[in-house]
Amino acid sequence: MNFSTIISGIEKTILILIVLMTVGAVLIELATVWSNRTIEIADILLLFLYTEVISMVGSFYRSREIPVLYPLFIAITALSRLIVLQSKDMAPETILFESGAILILSLAAFALQATVGRAQKHNLEPPATD
Repeated sequence: MNFSTIISGIEKTILILIVLMTVGAVLIELATVWSNRTIEIADILLLFLYTEVISMVGSFYRSREIPVLYPLFIAITALSRLIVLQSKDMAPETILFESGAILILSLAAFALQATVGRAQKHNLEPPATD
């Protein structure tokens, strides 16, 4: 057994654990929503976070590459949830800073998507023939 096989096995095991723990967290959140008999925006944003984590793992298994966009989306959703949950107790400048961070992450995601899309477009086109 070589080093690459060991690392690959560890990687798969950790990703499976991430998915199982995320599904467990989703079930706990749904049970909490059910017992409280109310659905708040923070609950929905938390479920989006869980969905994005599972999507990131699924994308990794499809492409064998960790997509950079998913962590950006997760960070944007997490900051949004933080603002929703704590905005009443936060100083206004803190909300402004966190909103600025969301804007910066959104611009980074847009730029990354535009760059990746352009690169994929150029790689998919057949080479020009003379």
